[in-house]
Amino acid sequence: MIAKYEEYRQAVEAELRDVFAGREGFLYKLLRYHLGWVDEQGRPDDGNTPLHFQGAVALVACEAIGGDYAAALPAAAGVELVHHFTLVHGEVQAGRAESIDRPGIWWVWGPAQAINAGDGLHALGRTAMMRLGKRGTPPDRVLMAVRSLDQACLRLCEGQYMDLEFQDQLMVTSGAYMDMVDRKSGALAGSSAETGALVAGADDARCSAMLKLGVKLGAAWQIARDTAEFWGERGDAITASNIISKKKSLPVIHALEHGSVSAKREMGGIYMKRVLEQEDVSRLVSILEETGARAAAEERAGQLVEEGLTEAASAGVPQGGMEQLRELAQWALAGGR
Repeated sequence: MIAKYEEYRQAVEAELRDVFAGREGFLYKLLRYHLGWVDEQGRPDDGNTPLHFQGAVALVACEAIGGDYAAALPAAAGVELVHHFTLVHGEVQAGRAESIDRPGIWWVWGPAQAINAGDGLHALGRTAMMRLGKRGTPPDRVLMAVRSLDQACLRLCEGQYMDLEFQDQLMVTSGAYMDMVDRKSGALAGSSAETGALVAGADDARCSAMLKLGVKLGAAWQIARDTAEFWGERGDAITASNIISKKKSLPVIHALEHGSVSAKREMGGIYMKRVLEQEDVSRLVSILEETGARAAAEERAGQLVEEGLTEAASAGVPQGGMEQLRELAQWALAGGR
């Protein structure tokens, strides 16, 4: 986690609450519930709204180039809301009952209302991004930021489509996985970094470099999360997303590409089952460990981080800014935890 996390978190939450000011009704009750501000009955909740990796990228990128992160708060809030949109829809798609520390919207109010709530979060994300003008960003750059966010939303939907499609395929190549993860997770982090640079007044070369950095860090973040979630907190792969959806994470793909013929055949038999049993999961973990799959995935995430930092350094990001970006990169490698 980055050193200024709590400072950033409080500032972004204040921006988000301002975005919601004056918005009342059932839809906003659901959205406030998802953000942790109220309980199921709409009563105020004492929980803090977490700042996700994607939103923080805009603030760090802005400061790294010499800007005031306060100017980028609408961008961070917009990215956060879009990320929440993906979380709400993702819970419906995966059938996850829990959303962080509480039942998901779809579990309490049904899938249809969850889809509606997710759409509302997406619209509010664009609304929040347009508030950049209130903090001094020139109109042309505000439009560039909104365009960047829209393009990222389209790409992340493309990536989510690919990820869902992979669940029905036994063989998925590492190249296809990287294409998917660049879209699903790299696009939003890339837009966040690019927007932070736009707000800081960076030229086209630096904005482009920060976009590339963000995509690399977003992809590394996703690989780190996929890897950690596959093994589970106890190192045994017992996670809902893997048991229910048979997710094709990079470690699984590595094992399918580099394992022995017998190992591939055994993995195929496991993934063809409708429901995985405990011995199937344990055997799958053993096969992945035999092929060095976890280490390979972690190495790939590290390579992406270095490639991204090289892009930033080549664009002339000052040394102090590079230190901030390296700290952000380490957070990505921890899966945003």
